[in-house]
Amino acid sequence: MRELVYYVAVSLDGFIAGPNGEYDAFAVEGDHMTAINERYSDTVATHVAEAFGVEADGRMFDTVLMGWNTYAVGLPYGITSPYRHLRQIVFSREHAAAAERVEGVEVTDRNPGEYVRELKAEEGSSIWLCGGGALAAALADEIDRLVIKRYPVLFGAGVPLFGPRAYAPQAFEAVEARAFESGVTFGEYARRG
Repeated sequence: MRELVYYVAVSLDGFIAGPNGEYDAFAVEGDHMTAINERYSDTVATHVAEAFGVEADGRMFDTVLMGWNTYAVGLPYGITSPYRHLRQIVFSREHAAAAERVEGVEVTDRNPGEYVRELKAEEGSSIWLCGGGALAAALADEIDRLVIKRYPVLFGAGVPLFGPRAYAPQAFEAVEARAFESGVTFGEYARRG
C-alpha cells in the first residue's frame, strides 16, 4: 500500500507560511539543497527542475496533493501546473467546479480522507502532501510519514503546520535526523503502530 508523506518546510515556531502566504524566508541556497535534489527531487517544481538539471523521476513520489492556497501561489506568475511530472490533485470546495481547470491538474471537492484512502490502494510511488495546514489537519489520520524541513527562522504568525483539528494525539517515531551547515534540519517520522 502506498504511503501519504507530509513533506514540508516549517519555521522554528511551527509555520509553513507567513500570515499572507509568504514562504520566501525559507532559504533555497545552502548545503541542504543537495539533500533535497538527491532524495526528494520529485518535490522540485517542474520548471525549476528543468532549469537546474534536477531529475524528478517519480522514484519517491508520483502524486502531489495541495490545498487551493498552496496551489494558487504560482498563479500570479503564470504557473498553473507546478508539478507536471506528478499527478496533481488540488482540494477545494470553492474552486472545484470553476473554470480554473488546467490540463494535468485535478481540482476536487471530494472528502480528502476518503480520496486519499482510494489513492493509497492504487499501485504507484508514495503520495506527497505538499500543503497547506488545513489540508494536513483534514488528513492527519491518513499521514504515514512526516518529513519536516525546519528552517532557522521565526515567522511569529501565519499558516500552521497543522490547522485546527479535534484533539487526538497521534504517535510517530523518529526515523532519521540530519542537520546542515545552513542551519536547516530534516526530521523524518513514521506513524507508530
